[in-house]
Amino acid sequence: MDRGRKKDPAMDAMKKAVSDGEIGNIYTFWGEEKYLQEYYLGRIRKQLVPEGFEEFNYKRIMGKDFSPERLEDELNALPVFSERTLIEVWDFDLGKLGEENGTRLIGILEQIPDYACLVFVFDVMEFKLDGRHKTSAKLKKLLNPIEFKPADQSDLTAWVNRRFKALDKRISRDDAEYFVFITGGLMNDMVTEVEKVAAFNRGEVIERQSIDAVVTPALDAQTYKMTDAIMARNFSSAAKILGDLLAMQEPPHKIHYSISLKMRQLLAARALLEQGKGRDALMDICGIRFEFQARGMMNAVGGLTMSWCRRAVEACSRSALDLNSGGDGKEILAGLLTELAL
Repeated sequence: MDRGRKKDPAMDAMKKAVSDGEIGNIYTFWGEEKYLQEYYLGRIRKQLVPEGFEEFNYKRIMGKDFSPERLEDELNALPVFSERTLIEVWDFDLGKLGEENGTRLIGILEQIPDYACLVFVFDVMEFKLDGRHKTSAKLKKLLNPIEFKPADQSDLTAWVNRRFKALDKRISRDDAEYFVFITGGLMNDMVTEVEKVAAFNRGEVIERQSIDAVVTPALDAQTYKMTDAIMARNFSSAAKILGDLLAMQEPPHKIHYSISLKMRQLLAARALLEQGKGRDALMDICGIRFEFQARGMMNAVGGLTMSWCRRAVEACSRSALDLNSGGDGKEILAGLLTELAL
């Protein structure tokens, strides 16, 4: 069950244009989901650049080599044995354009020829404009930014099913949800993890223990397991997970945020339980994407008191103050785990 995902008109328009074979003139691709970004780049390349004519109709400019003058030169080159040319600009820092170059780029974009398709691609760098410049608002509109966000949980679950099916494996809905959660929900990361699990799992049906055995969990999944261990009074397991996260150089603030979030969600779950409400209400209030997560929390708080949940949130608040005051992150996190376990 997915909640809170808003429609993205720019994304929808781009998908329709690609599907209908009516690709526009300017796009800017950015966002976390690199797998989908590369997928749509591939579809645009396939439609616009005839095989064997890449040298003439496809240009890729790296950020360090980009300038308005260079772009203008590339746009002036007519397509060869094709109706369109494709120009990709990779990881150019738009924030460093300045007013003069920004104005010049706007002039180029406003007069881009019909035969050209220009795609600014942000892979390593972040897409951002310097808001202090007067040109930024107009430039952003012309660049037509498309943000590739992680897909909806239901879409990801279906995608995981298809990936395993292609490898002659089957996975239950609950385990597919769990797989999406534990990998972090980015397709680019999940491709490799699907192959690892499929190779490790002996039977046709994917088992939960196979996922746990070979998948490297994302931070949220690690802290989820850590707080589960705390509630189960398994302090040694929780301490081991914390040690592993710190050894992986995960920032203490990030780990603390994940623990605090889980404690606040547990408090909300306990309050809802006392009101006679359940999983769906918790997902709505806390923005939880995965049903198994909400279901697990509602089951867990049945064995916790409201007083414990409140004290856990208060403990997180105190440790957050210590952390933000410059205290030792490792010691503060270890102290927080001890307090929660007790």
